[in-house]
Amino acid sequence: MRNFLPQDLSITSWEQIQTYFEDLKNRSIESALDLKKWMQDRSELEAVLEEDMAWRYIKMNIDTKDEVLQKSFQFFVEKISPFTAPYDHDFNTKLVESPFLKELDRETYFIYLRSVKNDIKLYREENIPLFTDLTNKAQKFGEIAAQMMVTIDGEEKTLQQASVYLKGTDREKRKEAFEKVNARRAEDKEKLDILLDELIEKRQKVAGNAGFENFRDYKFQSMGRFDYTKEDCFNFHESIAQEIVPLIADIQKERKENLGLEVLKPWDMSVDPNGNEPLKPFDGGEELLDKCIECFDKIRPYYGNCLRKMKEMGHLDLVSRKGKAPGGFMYPLYESGVPFIYMNAVGLLRDAVTMVHEGGHAIHSFYTKDMELTAFKSTPSEVAELASMSMELISMEHWDVFFSNKEEWKRARKEQLQGVLETLPWVAMVDEFQHWLYENKNHSHDERHDKWLSISKQYGTGMVDWSGYEAYKKTAWQRQLHIYEVPFYYIEYGMAQLGAIAVWRNYKQNSEKALDAYDTALKLGYTKSIGDIYEAANVKFDFSADYVKELAAFVQAELNALK
Repeated sequence: MRNFLPQDLSITSWEQIQTYFEDLKNRSIESALDLKKWMQDRSELEAVLEEDMAWRYIKMNIDTKDEVLQKSFQFFVEKISPFTAPYDHDFNTKLVESPFLKELDRETYFIYLRSVKNDIKLYREENIPLFTDLTNKAQKFGEIAAQMMVTIDGEEKTLQQASVYLKGTDREKRKEAFEKVNARRAEDKEKLDILLDELIEKRQKVAGNAGFENFRDYKFQSMGRFDYTKEDCFNFHESIAQEIVPLIADIQKERKENLGLEVLKPWDMSVDPNGNEPLKPFDGGEELLDKCIECFDKIRPYYGNCLRKMKEMGHLDLVSRKGKAPGGFMYPLYESGVPFIYMNAVGLLRDAVTMVHEGGHAIHSFYTKDMELTAFKSTPSEVAELASMSMELISMEHWDVFFSNKEEWKRARKEQLQGVLETLPWVAMVDEFQHWLYENKNHSHDERHDKWLSISKQYGTGMVDWSGYEAYKKTAWQRQLHIYEVPFYYIEYGMAQLGAIAVWRNYKQNSEKALDAYDTALKLGYTKSIGDIYEAANVKFDFSADYVKELAAFVQAELNALK
C-alpha cells in the first residue's frame, strides 16, 4: 500500500515523477518524527522505481529480439535514472546533515548511514552519463549471447540446450557438441573482446573522475566492501589453489580411471564417469517448479509457500528458448515483495540446483519484504549468496522428490558436492582475472587471453588435455556474464560457498537449530555487518587456508560416504 505515491502511477516520463523528488528535496523537517517519515517516503519512491526498472529488465531478457522491450529498458536507463542521481545525492546530504539524525536509533541505522556516507564520497556529476552508457553497453553481452545457436542432429539449439550432449555417454557426440558450441562462441570472440575494451575504458574513466587509480579500487568502495579488502581476496585465491585444487585432481583421476581413458579431454568432464545416462530430475518448467515446492515443503513449509506465491503471481520464467538471454537470477521486487525467478532450464541436474539456489534468494526476499527501508532489503552479495548456496546443500537432503531411485539420488548428491569443490577454483580464476584486467589498463587482446591461460594453469590440475583447442581455453572467460554486466561481483560466490558448507554441516548435526539460525540471519536484511550476519547463521566469515581446509575435509568425508 503506497502512502506517498499514487496507487495508479505509471512511469512514462521524468516530468511525471519529478514532483515527488522535489517534494523530498524541499520538504521541511522539524523533528525526528518528520525525518523518519521523510526516510520512509524516500524508501517508497525507491521501491517503486526499482520495481519498475526490474520489470523492464526481466522482460527484455525474456525476449531479446523484441525491440519494444529493449527500448522500454533503455528509456528507463536514459530518461529516468540520470535525472534521479543528483536528487539521490541531495537526499543523502540532507539526511546526514539533519540535526535530528542523532535522535534516531544508532544501531538500527548504522549500516544504512555508513552506505549513505560512502555514496556521498563517491558521487560525481560527470559520472552520471557514463553510468547510463555503461548500463546500456553491458546489456550488449546478453544480446550477443542470446543469438548464439548451433545445429545438432538437424535441430537448431541454444548453447544451453546443446550442453545436454556433454553429459551423454556417446563420446563422439560429446566431442561434436563441444566443438560446435566453442566454434560458435569463437565467431563472436572479437566482438566480445571489443565490448570489454569499451566497458573497461568507461569504467576506468568513472574511477578516475572519483579520484581512484583504477576501477577495481573504485568498485570495491562503491560496492561497500567495508568488511574485507583486496588482500583478503588474494588470500582466498591462495587458499583455494592450496587446499581445493588437489582434491579436484583426485576427483579427475578417479573420473579418468572409471571412464577407462588414457587421456581426459574437455568433453569428458560432464559425463557420468560410470557410464550412466544424464540424470533427469524433471521434465519441463512446471514439473521443475512443483518438485522444488515439494522439496522446500519438506525443509520448512514456509519455504514452499514462498514459491507457491510466486507461481500464483506468474513470477517465474524457467525454460531455455531461442532469443532468451542466458543465465539465471532472482530479481527482488521491493514494492510488491514477491520476487521473480529467471533461468534457462533444459532438464539437467544443474537446472534443479539453479532452481533451489534462486529459491533460496527468493526466501531471503520474502523474509525482508516488510522491513522499514528499501535499503534494509538490499543485502550485500556475500550475504545474498549465503542464502542461496546454503539452500542448494540443505535441499540436497530432500532430493528424493527429484529422484525416486536411491542410487540416482546418491549420484546426484555426489555430482553436487563435486561441483561445490569445482566451483571454487573457477570463482578464484574469474576474480583474479578481473583484478588483472583493471590493474593493467592498456593490455592487448592477446595479453588478456594469455593471462587467462596462465591463471587457468595456476588453478588447473594438469589432468585434462586441451591439445588442439588451446584457442578455446584462452577465451573461456567470455562466457562469464559477471565480467561484462556486474564487474567484481563473483568472489562472493566463493565466500558464500564456504559459509554454505558450514550451514549445511550445522544442518546435518541439528536441522532445526541450523534452520533457525539460517532464518535469523536472513531476516536481518542489511542491518548488520557481513560478519555479524554470518555469525547469526552460526558460521564464520572466513576464507583462510585453515578454514578452507577444514570445510573441504568435511565435504570430502561426505563424498566418501556416498561411494
